Amino acid sequence: MTATGIEISGLRHAIRGTEILAPATLTIPAGRITALIGPNGAGKSTLSRLIARIEPPPAGTVAVNGLDVATTRTGRLARELAFLGQHTTLASRLRVRELVAFGRWPHCHGRPGPEDHAAVARALDDFDLAPLAGRFLDTLSGGQAQRAHLAMAVAQQTPWLILDEPLNNLDLAHARALMAHLARLRDGGGSILVVLHDLNFAAAWADNVVAMKAGRVIAEGPPAAVLTEDRLSALYDTEIRVGSHGGRPLVLHHL
Repeated sequence: MTATGIEISGLRHAIRGTEILAPATLTIPAGRITALIGPNGAGKSTLSRLIARIEPPPAGTVAVNGLDVATTRTGRLARELAFLGQHTTLASRLRVRELVAFGRWPHCHGRPGPEDHAAVARALDDFDLAPLAGRFLDTLSGGQAQRAHLAMAVAQQTPWLILDEPLNNLDLAHARALMAHLARLRDGGGSILVVLHDLNFAAAWADNVVAMKAGRVIAEGPPAAVLTEDRLSALYDTEIRVGSHGGRPLVLHHL
């Protein structure tokens, strides 16, 4: 199937009558890294979860590369997109290699072949986890555990990768390595939607930025168009300055 992007139409969500996501209509382009930004409670996680069908959309539609998310069978959807949320609930007594191998389930259904073993080995290497492959998850640091879950999502080898705040717990070197890896996936034809709080990672690596506030999409476009002083100051309700480095915005929020 030719990649067409994520098409969102009239998508909304409410909890006990409180609107969490206002009706949203948006196209997230394929073949790019799209960063989803905004303050706490903006609806970023809700939107990413609705796209991945972690929560069923109560109203509106989502199509991923032409597949209706609401009606596509789970196994088929799991071969089209991989999702990693902020919170994970897998058993802590899994070994790292076993966790990463779960990413292959949509392809092998528990009967891994050479291609599956190779995908797991590559993901372990990509996230510097090969020396930790035999360790139990509950013996890892927070950053190591985060890298293990990221490796699982990448091992799924789907056209779309949706990551909700994947830089949590990562040190600077591993955060940069993750973004560089996402760029390589994009350059190889992949599509990425990533929720980010670090605006300079969005500025440096994203091709497209979607800004949300109070459950609404308020801006969308290339980093230079969205990451401006006026827009960011209004988005976060605090004064933000924006410079430039290497032709990309440089956000100075600490001054």
